[in-house]
Amino acid sequence: MPDQARAIPMRPEFPLGSDPASVRKRIEMMEKLLERSFHVPGTKMPVGLDSIIGLVPVAGDIIAAVMGLYCVWEARNLGMSKWHLVRMAGNIGFDTLVGAVPVAGDLFDFLFQSNTRNLRIIRKHLDKHHPHTGIIEG
Repeated sequence: MPDQARAIPMRPEFPLGSDPASVRKRIEMMEKLLERSFHVPGTKMPVGLDSIIGLVPVAGDIIAAVMGLYCVWEARNLGMSKWHLVRMAGNIGFDTLVGAVPVAGDLFDFLFQSNTRNLRIIRKHLDKHHPHTGIIEG
């Protein structure tokens, strides 16, 4: 049996292409991981990795910022304007700075959700310039 037949197929849930539809899917997956991975028991409030790792002083906020900047990098690869990229980086920077404040910053991380804000900016760009990438949610 040739080696190609024994190769493990790539997971279709994680698109690796550089086309706008693949980029949209990756950014949406990252936003969900960072902002809405699961719900706090007894509430309907979503919590993500950003809020959880933000509880670790300094290092957690830096890791969350780097993960958020990945979406800005993907947006740059889409050809988004510098204004949008600066605005997105500002959302992450503001979230990181205020999130670094003990206790109050953790609550802010839970409420501000910079990655969700950045996803809205990217979706607006994709819907305008690449409408075929839109996903109808039911």
